[in-house]
Amino acid sequence: MRRSCRRSRLGDTAIAAVTVVALGAGVWLLGSGAGSHRPPQPSVAEGRFEPGGERLAAAALAPSPPVRIRIPAIRVDAPLMGLALTSSGSLDVPPAREKNLAGWYQAGTLPGETGTAVVAGHVDNAEGPAVFYDLGALKRGATVEVDRRDGTVAVFTVDAVEVYAARDFPDDKVYGAAARPELRVITCGGGYSRTTGYQGNVVVFAHLTGSR
Repeated sequence: MRRSCRRSRLGDTAIAAVTVVALGAGVWLLGSGAGSHRPPQPSVAEGRFEPGGERLAAAALAPSPPVRIRIPAIRVDAPLMGLALTSSGSLDVPPAREKNLAGWYQAGTLPGETGTAVVAGHVDNAEGPAVFYDLGALKRGATVEVDRRDGTVAVFTVDAVEVYAARDFPDDKVYGAAARPELRVITCGGGYSRTTGYQGNVVVFAHLTGSR
């Protein structure tokens, strides 16, 4: 079963009128009786991301496609596939059956370049938790590592972790242009409905702080 997560629009640095869909249906919650064990959600203690805020950042890296994402604090270690747009203008998603697979928007900014790069992945599928199930538990200051095809690793530091209902999703804040290398990691989250699935998104805001 595929459920829409929310409608979202990327800024001029990427694309416009993009819909992120089917990043989590919650079907397993109902089928397994695990409704009380829903994905963790960000706490207010993780702060609010302020675009343009004072944050030390590393110099941008030369362009190179990403191949893998690692978030040690929540035990994420997953390959990345390129995501394009569907015929309806929405952002495609990794196959739901691939629980440990994430995707990056390949027509947008490459992770490590100046601008806002976007990575998306499922929170769950019909069988259980998927790659970004614990994304909402991530803490400010945690590390996100992106392996790149040229052999380098782009190292990002988390600035904030936020959750938005679909009706309140701040498109410009999440997808807007950035003057430094930044990363957004997105999955479904927020409230949950038995009929329509998850009602919003968990968004991790991070910026480049190093490479190796």
